[in-house]
Amino acid sequence: MEQQPPEGRDGSAAAGGPPTCYRHPGRETGIRCVRCERSICTDCMVEASVGFQCPECVRDGSGTGHHAAAVRPRTLAGGRVAADPRLITKILVGLNLAVFAAVLIAEQSGYSLLDDLLLFGRAYSGDPSAGIEGVAEGQWYRLVTSMFLHQEVWHIAFNMLGLWWLGGPLEAALGRGRYLALYLLSGLAGSALTYGISDPAQGSLGASGAVFGLLGATAVLMRRMNYDMRPVIALLVVNLIFTFNPWGAIAWQAHVGGLVAGALIAVAMVHAPRERRNLVQYGACALVLVVVVAAVLIRTAALT
Repeated sequence: MEQQPPEGRDGSAAAGGPPTCYRHPGRETGIRCVRCERSICTDCMVEASVGFQCPECVRDGSGTGHHAAAVRPRTLAGGRVAADPRLITKILVGLNLAVFAAVLIAEQSGYSLLDDLLLFGRAYSGDPSAGIEGVAEGQWYRLVTSMFLHQEVWHIAFNMLGLWWLGGPLEAALGRGRYLALYLLSGLAGSALTYGISDPAQGSLGASGAVFGLLGATAVLMRRMNYDMRPVIALLVVNLIFTFNPWGAIAWQAHVGGLVAGALIAVAMVHAPRERRNLVQYGACALVLVVVVAAVLIRTAALT
């Protein structure tokens, strides 16, 4: 059995060592609870009127004069602190893997599920008898289904690694509902931009738009927490280089649309004033959705 290093009340791994989260001893952090002064990581911190508090102090209602049940732990964006901060991320990864497996099974049976779920504007599908299909023909569901659709192993592998690395910390910081809204709206924005300006007969698929939305949101969150921005900037630059490379068939529209939408939504999530937090956050999500719907309607009118 592996032994844990001795830990002090402040969460430091050893005397003179860097402080670590008292709930996650392996995570170094510079954040302390303003009540008990224990070190806490970004997954454990709960925004308070001044600074941050640990979940235990918030749950116990220390120094508030209120019953513990009246004090609910909240994330940085105002969501509830969940026991499993990666639940939605796990579900999203599972959905993507399930759709990938379904596509493979269908292909083995001689049926192309890709033709039914792929994003394209207006064209003849793989079945000539079906006639003209696409989003412009009323198949709006393709804007969503294509977000969970992958054909190559390397494609789903890269997207799921990005979803896992970026999604977990964001889900913990935003809360489940806000995080899910960020993911879905980023993916929809990427699909809408792809549909809006790409060749209507050009197919597009993948979770890249949503993952780029998480990347943009991560940059906003790190800026909000005054973290070192160099790692996320380097990651963003590398991904943009791959996005606009001249030798690969990548739907850069999905990447750009998701990145912009994710960053804008994240700004509203983490910078909304406390007294108008829900209004600003829900309003920003609604605004992005309205823009997506308007873009789809305009493109549909142009194609039909």
